[in-house]
Amino acid sequence: MPHPPKPSRRPARHWFSSGPTAKRPGWKVEDLAGALIGRNIRAPAVMARFRQGVQMTREVLEVPDTHRIVLTPGSDTGAMEAAMWSLLGCRPVQVMAYENFGRVWANDLLAHLGVGAEVLAAPFGELSDLGAVDPDADLVFVWNGTTSGVRVPDGDFISAARRGLTICDATSAAFAMDLDWDKLDVTTFSFQKALGGEAGVGVAVLGPRAIERLNSWRAPRPLPKVLRLQLDGRADESLFDGGLINTFSLLTLEDWMDALRWAARAGGLAELKRRTLSNYQVLEDWVERTPWIGFVAEHRRIRSETSVCLKVVDRAFAGLLEADQAVVLARMISLLEQEGVALDINAHRSAPPGLRIWCGCTVETEDLEALTPWLEWAWATASEELAAA
Repeated sequence: MPHPPKPSRRPARHWFSSGPTAKRPGWKVEDLAGALIGRNIRAPAVMARFRQGVQMTREVLEVPDTHRIVLTPGSDTGAMEAAMWSLLGCRPVQVMAYENFGRVWANDLLAHLGVGAEVLAAPFGELSDLGAVDPDADLVFVWNGTTSGVRVPDGDFISAARRGLTICDATSAAFAMDLDWDKLDVTTFSFQKALGGEAGVGVAVLGPRAIERLNSWRAPRPLPKVLRLQLDGRADESLFDGGLINTFSLLTLEDWMDALRWAARAGGLAELKRRTLSNYQVLEDWVERTPWIGFVAEHRRIRSETSVCLKVVDRAFAGLLEADQAVVLARMISLLEQEGVALDINAHRSAPPGLRIWCGCTVETEDLEALTPWLEWAWATASEELAAA
């Protein structure tokens, strides 16, 4: 097969990282000039700003009024830990572990919380057995596997008559996919994912059943202040809809609000989902016509449209030692970075060797179209260099 020529067209924006993700189109640091920096975190104007940011989040994400929103330290990890440490232990627990973060939550439950959770495991590229979900148990799961490129297809596997709570890590699904709020009792995400915000702040959306659990049951374990959602054995109302557990970055808040304003101008949630699907379609079309590459998730119905995870399926590559496979991929990624056409598209460190390309709404479709010829050039170059070594 002839070596493809070096492309002449480069992506205008070469940020394809899966977190923090690309800033919204047109972003400039000067756009954060309105941040209330240097102010006391509990000054009335500052607290009003946080309430405004939470309300904007609710509107763009279309969170129902029945659900309350809490900001947490520690990005999505902090939001998930706050939910698990505060809510779990009074009922049996299941955790779906079909990618790295599901496995992290399983390990936290078993090794740190001492909760005897049932782990519904699956290898990378596959989904946990949804038919094994017990409606009488609390369920911890990831909606969209950022490290595996696998997602749940919808919320139909969750019973409307469940007795347990659902705690859903939706950090790479929020603002990009339909979330079934009636089926989700706790939903977490972070500023740094789908809208390209800065890291450090997590969001937990609590439905009525989660609030009822906080009001009726107290976890039998010490809780650090930054994970504490209760006060005197009840849900801490002061934290809802803009309250503060501790001091958050006002620059980070302003950046988040800038992203939300862009999202609203662009057309809201429907347009964010459309942009994501358009981006994903570029890669799907490219994979279908390119013999050496494939999706980690082979079944379309469970494939992520944001964190697109790819594997090399070339026979010669499969016959290499794993160390040589790593050399080829590292060289390929290095070439793309040197040429200024793609940054940070290597697979997650816990995943099998491959590529991971973010296709969320802040990425432009034409940049992905410009990227695919470069992927072919870099693959051919790296493969030939190994063969000649």
